[in-house]
Amino acid sequence: MNDDEPVLLHTEGRILHIALNRPRALNALTHTMVRAIDEALTGAADDDGVTAVVISGAGERGLCAGGDIRSIYEDARAGRRASVDFWRDEYRLNAHIGRFPKPYVALMDGIVMGGGVGVSAHGDVRVVTERSRVAMPETGIGFVPDVGGTHLLAGAPGRLGTHLALTGRAVGAADAILCGLADHFVPSHRLADLTTALAPCTTPAEITDTVRQYATEAPEGELAAHRAWIDDCYAADTVEEIIDRLANSGLPAAKETADDLLTASPTALKVTLSAVRRAGRLGTLEAALDQEFRVSCRAFDGHDLVEGVRARIIDKDRTPRWSPADPGDVTAADVARYFEPLGAQELGLTSI
Repeated sequence: MNDDEPVLLHTEGRILHIALNRPRALNALTHTMVRAIDEALTGAADDDGVTAVVISGAGERGLCAGGDIRSIYEDARAGRRASVDFWRDEYRLNAHIGRFPKPYVALMDGIVMGGGVGVSAHGDVRVVTERSRVAMPETGIGFVPDVGGTHLLAGAPGRLGTHLALTGRAVGAADAILCGLADHFVPSHRLADLTTALAPCTTPAEITDTVRQYATEAPEGELAAHRAWIDDCYAADTVEEIIDRLANSGLPAAKETADDLLTASPTALKVTLSAVRRAGRLGTLEAALDQEFRVSCRAFDGHDLVEGVRARIIDKDRTPRWSPADPGDVTAADVARYFEPLGAQELGLTSI
């Protein structure tokens, strides 16, 4: 094991540990990291000496803040297509995690966003802590939830998943569990003891029982108290109607949410709403990933992703110039184009 590598692998007892090792970049994923994780899973699946896999992030700030957004911006500006190749392998990794034949334990401590959700929330045993902040914040940069995020959010109770998808808001441990993004709350100071206790486990049942021994009830979340207005407002058919319901609900929290949505990319909002609802009908992770790949490729070729990253990450002026700038100017045909098949370039997970 070379401590300078972006992905560190080591075995403790019967457990293969995968550690994302770019702490100064909040363990943001690169193409090399995606390939390394996928290769490690392939090896672990065939190794009778490995009972389970545990994934974690180096440092104390988080498991993973997502993909390398700056590189996507530079790639698009230069007219290259490396980001599309990255997504192809990343989404295949997400599917690999979802169907991995052995327990996949994700320690979702600290920041877990975007691609970080993709390498954790499709696992079998997903552990959050009091430091966890879980989010799919794509609409704020003119993008759409990916890495299987639309599949996960479509399965959340009521309209909570739609709320999180459109706003991109981060949630803590209790709300992550409520929304189906995590399973167990373990205080962060007990994670080291948990990993030690997992080492001798030889069956999936032992893995689950061991995690439960260290788990406690999560501190109270926020979303449950807001379910009524969230379910009502996000039941509307269009983004415009959702914003109108939020703005006119008479509730400060809903009005604040409406104001937040008005700062996001109108195109991203409309495509995201359609993507989550379509993912709910598709039913499987693989089908949702195939759909997300189409959407991501179209977003890469559009205006708002580059502009959103410029405003948030590059220039940091926080004043993106979306095009179109108003949700009413994003037509149904505009949205439909994001979901059109890619022909020979399809991801093709549903055919595997």
